[in-house]
Amino acid sequence: MLEYKIYINGEFRDASDKGTMDSVNPYDKSVFAKLAKSTVEDTKIAIKAARNAFDSGVWSGKTNEERSAILKQIADKIKENSVMLQELEIQESGSTYKKSKDDMFLTYRAASTFAKLALTDLNETLDISKEGVSKNLLVREPVGVVSAIIPWNFPLQMAMWKIGPALAAGCTIVLKPAPETSVSALELAKIIDSTDLPKGVVNIITGDAEVGEEMVTNPMVDKVAFTGSTEIGRKVMSLASATMKSVTLELGGKSASIILDDADLDLAIDGSAYAGYFHNGQCCVAGSRLILTNKNYDEVVERLKTKLAKMKIGNPMDKDTDIGPMVSEKQQKRVLDYIAIGKKEGAKLVYGGGVPKGFEQGCYVEPTLFADVNNDMRIAQEEIFGPVLAVIKAGDENDAIRIANASSFGLAGGVWSRDNDRALNVAKQLRAGTIWINEWHILNDKAPFGGYKQSGVGRELGIEGLKAYTEVKHIHIDEVLDRKKKFWYNVTVPQD
Repeated sequence: MLEYKIYINGEFRDASDKGTMDSVNPYDKSVFAKLAKSTVEDTKIAIKAARNAFDSGVWSGKTNEERSAILKQIADKIKENSVMLQELEIQESGSTYKKSKDDMFLTYRAASTFAKLALTDLNETLDISKEGVSKNLLVREPVGVVSAIIPWNFPLQMAMWKIGPALAAGCTIVLKPAPETSVSALELAKIIDSTDLPKGVVNIITGDAEVGEEMVTNPMVDKVAFTGSTEIGRKVMSLASATMKSVTLELGGKSASIILDDADLDLAIDGSAYAGYFHNGQCCVAGSRLILTNKNYDEVVERLKTKLAKMKIGNPMDKDTDIGPMVSEKQQKRVLDYIAIGKKEGAKLVYGGGVPKGFEQGCYVEPTLFADVNNDMRIAQEEIFGPVLAVIKAGDENDAIRIANASSFGLAGGVWSRDNDRALNVAKQLRAGTIWINEWHILNDKAPFGGYKQSGVGRELGIEGLKAYTEVKHIHIDEVLDRKKKFWYNVTVPQD
């Protein structure tokens, strides 16, 4: 049995009340690790450590080059330990071998990217400056102490999406992973502890909602970065508003994949299956709605059904497994409940819909395909976060765009077409933060990521993501030193 402690102020420690929590392998529901479970008191201690570290200047006072060098140390050590980290992430999250291997590379790449972005000089001289009159500087400074709360679908990668920009900007941070997937984050704590990062700059704790609430409301915290459901995101935003904290929220999605009538169907069908079923649909950007015109509708539905039948359901540790378990029994039940809702609403169940035979011991759900879905149905409007694809018929291209935008979410979307100009025209009309043309799930650490509408607030990754961890200061340097030439002379202050 693996055992882990929380990481506060450069020390690994038990919870203040000695409480623990289990990490469960969703493949067979076995407990494979026992972790210290943080209390509210532990959370306050972690935030205080981050506050002291920030106020001391031990990190914010370092040069860009010094911060970059330590981020590179973290990146290199992630790469060195990638096999071990991958195995742990498979056990805690149910990620397939293929998916988790990519995640380790993407975590390393994110850390490396922010090591490079840390070298960026974000300060500038504004063009309102006039020689001999005044100079106006725009200075970006670290926002301060960051509380970061991450989800269970990409545990290590999401940790680096928060830690990377925070460190690059000169902030200190308290990170809380999801209760289901805290092991990889605590292993990351060991990696961070082995670098030259000063104590208290990164603190990694565990726990439930009460810990998260303390992280969001504590007055010593300057910024909250949250990735998770829109429902919880609303609560985070509301709680943070009491102390006017800066927030970055990456929330839910109900992304639409549009196959235009001129698309390469071989590419579009494979791509739409990847969009909807990658990682069991447990992705905020999953293409969970597929919009088709009459021309290709029946053929695409039938070919998707054939494609799903060929997907290999298995042990996520096996290199050839396509579909592993859901992250937890709770998530499995949620998805099965939504499948029942889809049937009740009158959608046509084309494939799947239950627990695959031979995998009753784990948290499995068959890849599921619904056709003849009305966009007003709950399975088309609510984020399921599971392997459920809803196929919707559109009258024409304009109708497809209308249907895609008829959602409270706006995180991502995609267009499949042989004509890039036509696809680009459609992409520009879709109300979402990331649009793919003839692709899906491709995110670049140097490009901004975030949503429209109820899919979030702000952007992560790239320069925009780095700036989100800074405060902007305007400094006016006046070069007119003769008081009689000041515009305010004799306006408020009387002449001698």
